[in-house]
Amino acid sequence: MANVAVHLEAQQPSLHAHVHDAIAAPHVEGQQHPIKVYLVVWGWLFVLSACSYLVDYFHLQGYLRWSLILLFMVLKAGLIVAVFMHMAWERLALAYAILLPPVAVLVFVAIMVFESEYTHLIRVLFFGSPA
Repeated sequence: MANVAVHLEAQQPSLHAHVHDAIAAPHVEGQQHPIKVYLVVWGWLFVLSACSYLVDYFHLQGYLRWSLILLFMVLKAGLIVAVFMHMAWERLALAYAILLPPVAVLVFVAIMVFESEYTHLIRVLFFGSPA
């Protein structure tokens, strides 16, 4: 029992130092990012939204229109996910777990689009042109 008391007395100064350090230093929860990062991202979102608006303003048509609209949409979504949802600072495994499934879905949709064009071509050739 005496050994325990001596051991506790030996730890007392270090415990006191830890308590003093905890009181003196403000306790900060999580990471703090500089406000400049958020302001720059807001600026880029504004620029990308303006570019998306300009696609309609200049009356672009066809594949160019939809390609630009989708490009601006994906860039804006990427900025929002990376910065405002803090994915840029997450572990790589978590980022892959969240980002890879939508990419896989897009790849499968692209495969289905190509397959549907092939199927449509075969049906037109086999059954004749639709009237």
